[in-house]
Amino acid sequence: MSNANPDTSNRVRIERAGPADLTVLATDRGPVPMNIGAILEFDAAPGPDLSTLRTHLAERIPSIPRLRQRLQRVPFGCGRPVWVDDPGFTLEQHLAEQDWPVPADERRLFDLAAEFVCTPLPHDRPLWQARLVTDRSGGRSALIVVLHHVLADGLGGLAVLAALTDGGPLVAGPVFPQPPPSRKTLAADAARAKLAAVRALPVAMRRGFAGLRELGFGRRWPRLVEPTSLNRPTSSRRRLTRITVPLADVTSLAHRHHGTVNDVVVTAVTGAMLAVLRARGEHPDRLVVSVPISGRRSTTADRLGNATGVRPVSVPAIADDETRLARIVAATSAAREHLPDRASSGGPLGSAFRALSRLGLFRLFIDHQRMVHTFVTNLRGPAEPVELAGFRVRSLVPLVVTPGNAGVTFAVLSYAGELGITLVADPAIVPEQVE
Repeated sequence: MSNANPDTSNRVRIERAGPADLTVLATDRGPVPMNIGAILEFDAAPGPDLSTLRTHLAERIPSIPRLRQRLQRVPFGCGRPVWVDDPGFTLEQHLAEQDWPVPADERRLFDLAAEFVCTPLPHDRPLWQARLVTDRSGGRSALIVVLHHVLADGLGGLAVLAALTDGGPLVAGPVFPQPPPSRKTLAADAARAKLAAVRALPVAMRRGFAGLRELGFGRRWPRLVEPTSLNRPTSSRRRLTRITVPLADVTSLAHRHHGTVNDVVVTAVTGAMLAVLRARGEHPDRLVVSVPISGRRSTTADRLGNATGVRPVSVPAIADDETRLARIVAATSAAREHLPDRASSGGPLGSAFRALSRLGLFRLFIDHQRMVHTFVTNLRGPAEPVELAGFRVRSLVPLVVTPGNAGVTFAVLSYAGELGITLVADPAIVPEQVE
């Protein structure tokens, strides 16, 4: 999570990248960038035009300071990078329009979104882009929004969505652009931060040990996962497939087994993976799923950044879904009971990943890691349909791309009574997705 320290001497606000943000930057290696995003498909036809969207976003963006800031490195001895206002910011640099490829169906929209989210964002300007996709013949339209992960985690992304949509609070931000902090100011702030870190060392050590337990380092060293054909170094391409189910049905199933919606999701995605592997003649004893854990219950559009850890969930390769769900519920319930420090794994994991990056070994590590088989992100989205610029959003599709050797990952989001599961796969590793 980003740190903000007010500078009382010259009233310049210092907003630094937090430790988890630095981990995102250090691990942005590989053929796909560390981007997240969403597809907002509008209900009405015709949907909003480019001029309408520009007017709406111009009104809303001042409520989200990070959308007009860029991350700037600082001189030696001045601490972590800082977020500074971009005096050259223009909405035209970030919002463009594109025709919906023919035929104008969901497949073409998803292919376009996959290409968009896999394209690196320029780091000399605020780290986001949006594309209005319009079907000239039928009038359908959708908005694809992409953010670099350093700007926000999943919870922060939802806060950005809430601030951009109709009905969100219009907060008057500071005068834009604010001048960047001076080198002297940065050095003094960095010195204070180092002193505070020394004082907080006992707490940091306690959270570090808790983080190791969250990662599974307890009485026994975690076992390496079994290699599978779904775990190979991925390319720069991704293909999206989405299914939706009534959220009430999933919630009811979870409650009957004394579990959570996420337990049901992990059961479903591991069942799908096991089916693919068995069809390929592979029979692993278990699959290990990495599930992100947020260090905060909520956030706002003016407090973004990253504050997450991960929890590996070991899932036995049991064909029966009910039995597999029961085992998952037992494992996750025990983990929640014995791990009160949420997201504490971000500390030791981040330190290890940043060290590998400094040594130039992170790409090698993620391309051949045997810690997990896949990643599942699950967020609770708006319970009711939202509107953007007066147009109702019919569907909200999450976008997450992950570098490394996880050939298939899953992004899950509830919206307006539906639970959507987006399967994100490298088509060279999962050709079954195309069939």
